[in-house]
Amino acid sequence: MNAPVKIETTLKDWETDQEVRWCPGCGDYAILKAVQRTLPQLGADPANTVFISGIGCSSRFPYYVESYGFHTIHGRAPAFATGAKLANPDLDIWLVTGDGDGLSIGGNHLMHVLRRNVNMQIMLFNNEIYGLTKGQASPTSREGTKSPSTPIGSYDHPARPAAFALGAGARFVGRGFDVSKHLPDVLKAAHAHQGAAFIEIFQNCIVYNKDVFNDFAAPKGAEDQQLWLENGKPMLFAKDGKGIALDRDKLELKVVDVVDGDWEAAGVIVHDVTNRSIAHMLVEMPFGPFPMALGVLYDDPRPTFEAAAMAEKAAASQGKEANLAKLLGKGQTWTVDGTAQDPV
Repeated sequence: MNAPVKIETTLKDWETDQEVRWCPGCGDYAILKAVQRTLPQLGADPANTVFISGIGCSSRFPYYVESYGFHTIHGRAPAFATGAKLANPDLDIWLVTGDGDGLSIGGNHLMHVLRRNVNMQIMLFNNEIYGLTKGQASPTSREGTKSPSTPIGSYDHPARPAAFALGAGARFVGRGFDVSKHLPDVLKAAHAHQGAAFIEIFQNCIVYNKDVFNDFAAPKGAEDQQLWLENGKPMLFAKDGKGIALDRDKLELKVVDVVDGDWEAAGVIVHDVTNRSIAHMLVEMPFGPFPMALGVLYDDPRPTFEAAAMAEKAAASQGKEANLAKLLGKGQTWTVDGTAQDPV
């Protein structure tokens, strides 16, 4: 998305000497490897790449990628990342957050980095639980979730990260899950996008919310519940035996059967990544009656925040002399005579 010069690296070039300190079997391991495999394919330069995180299990990410990194404070990673991007627009910035860090204390910061369209990749690991603080319900926990903070079951309606991103004005919204072979493709598309690219990654918390996504993200047997979206391709799933169509009377999506491969006769929608209205419908599809929409849901770039900032700075300074002494002496000035011992 940002690196002006591509270089050749390998996965090993992106590994650090730090001990990876996640629970055995944590989905974060798979995401880390997916990112480390993707970076060489992007031609990314470790000297120009920055991983910035907040607080939580996911936020240990900068320690494990051989690049520049900044492990910041709870919920504030978007503010730090925005500052870094304005200071050096050529940096390739990856922001790493979780459902707790990004959607509770950091919800306002995440909203603003999305609406401003600051040029970076934003990976939100969603495990529907607070993992680092020992399993409390998070903003994305489902109704009925039992945890130390909701021992009888949560009655809180969960936030939907992808819907939140679209509502905040994000111009790129993607989805994947930790062990998916398609996750690198989503990361590459996000990196190619000019602007704030938001990726929700469903991540299995092996200790406090184990297998909560198994209905669509199990390593084997869940493929029929996955709708992998590809621009210009029909929205087919379940071995192409079913598809997603638009009910034009109700203006809502519906599942249709595809007979003999004739998806056009069934009215299946062809995915258009620039169609914001359909993207909203996709992120709101209730899982169960519908499959889980994955891949690139929306991708429609517009001018970035830092480009506007740099253009304004250039216009404001055009034809002016960079003279600090002259600036300080401009306008109303006065001279103080005497010493500290003189009476006031």
